[in-house]
Amino acid sequence: MAGVARDELPVVVIGAGPVGLAAAAHLLERGLDALVLEAGEKVGAAVASWGHVRLFSPWRYDVDAAARRLLAPTGWTAPDPDGTPTGHDLVEQYLEPLAATPALAPRVRPGTRVVAVAREGADKTRSLGRERRGYLVRTVDGSGRVADVHARAVIDASGTFGSPNPLGVSGLPAAGEAESAEFVTGPLPDVLGRDRARFAGRRTLVVGTGHSAANTLLSLVELAETAPGTRITWAIRGGSARRLFGGGTDDELPARGLLGTRLKAAVDARRLTLLVRTAIERLVPGEDTVRVLGTSRDDVLDLEVQAIVDVTGFRPDLDMLREVRLDLDPVVEAPSALAPLIDPNLHSCGTVPRTANGSCATPTTGSTSPG
Repeated sequence: MAGVARDELPVVVIGAGPVGLAAAAHLLERGLDALVLEAGEKVGAAVASWGHVRLFSPWRYDVDAAARRLLAPTGWTAPDPDGTPTGHDLVEQYLEPLAATPALAPRVRPGTRVVAVAREGADKTRSLGRERRGYLVRTVDGSGRVADVHARAVIDASGTFGSPNPLGVSGLPAAGEAESAEFVTGPLPDVLGRDRARFAGRRTLVVGTGHSAANTLLSLVELAETAPGTRITWAIRGGSARRLFGGGTDDELPARGLLGTRLKAAVDARRLTLLVRTAIERLVPGEDTVRVLGTSRDDVLDLEVQAIVDVTGFRPDLDMLREVRLDLDPVVEAPSALAPLIDPNLHSCGTVPRTANGSCATPTTGSTSPG
């Protein structure tokens, strides 16, 4: 930006979820200006979309230390540290008060989607003097108006919740997956509330083996108690669900242990059907159902359902960062220094060390843009 020194510009934080707002709190505490750009109409928009779900990490792990220090002078009352919030609780009792603090309120812009990040005046191929240049962050608001924001640095805390993995194997969509999109839901539908009609008295396939799958499966099992005809099939790619069933009462997070214990009991009682070593190869959409074809435990899979819940995980959408040079791990596409701490080949949720806000249950991990 002509006439403005780079070190006088703010650090732009993309995303006003738990990680983005905590990052802004730490920046301000270090004497750096921050500007938080949030695509949703309110802070914590991604969290609010699964607000009916209860986290298994208690409040003591969900509130960032710098954020707590910003909140303290406002008269904010900290929740019970041993209580486990829902997503709505997290937004209403923590993120919204944090964003409303005098320090952050003028620095948070909801309804502002970042569509590209670049070095000021230099494309990706130009190296000469690159490190001296600031960043240009291109945004679009709800009315479609494009505006550029100038920044000294950029932190991408937009998360991965909007970029689910495909249902097909090998990291690729199954044949017909795009054409069957109307039958596929996100990972945490409100089965017992807003989305009840979509599942009650109908057959649902849940694909995935994480704690989001467990939450959805247990909600479906509960729904089946009052909605006759509700049938549940759970498909996983591995040969066993033992990892998700967890350590029960030995789990260091009791709520997480209970989740696995309840799910195992439901499977043992045959309240749902578990398919292992499942590979979905083709989806064939019909008028009211979708046919799921592939293999399961070396046998043919041919299943007709009315809904599929995709709980296969997420990966970052890096399109907006293609003009900056990123030092990313080739496996998880996170910053190279962070990747060994979160690589699912090395860790389960219980062994991931605290990084930003410390909540393993909140899907808001982002990436940084160093170049």
